[in-house]
Amino acid sequence: MTIPTIEGRKFSVGKYDIIATPIPYSAHMLRYTVMLNGKRIGTTASLPSEADCQYLEKPPVVPPLVPWQSTYRPGRPKKGTPPRTNEAAQAPREEIPHEIAIPRGSDDR
Repeated sequence: MTIPTIEGRKFSVGKYDIIATPIPYSAHMLRYTVMLNGKRIGTTASLPSEADCQYLEKPPVVPPLVPWQSTYRPGRPKKGTPPRTNEAAQAPREEIPHEIAIPRGSDDR
């Protein structure tokens, strides 16, 4: 038993030549090979538009990878700065004077 497949074809999109060939063991999918001046510049599994062909011809510049760091380690402090202290642990809490009444909402909790 043979699996029916669709046949390949050739066509152009702008200045790009597209060659559609059946994907092996697939009854209805095509592989689209994009050619520019007889040179293969890429392949897609979906029908490429002219923008897709331009992307294959000149892909965007990818910035270099930055190694991942799990901790934040700032540089050394400048000369003459006082040493760091944990201000949140040392700050005293203000006491409320006895004469001030605390306003309560309509529902007491």
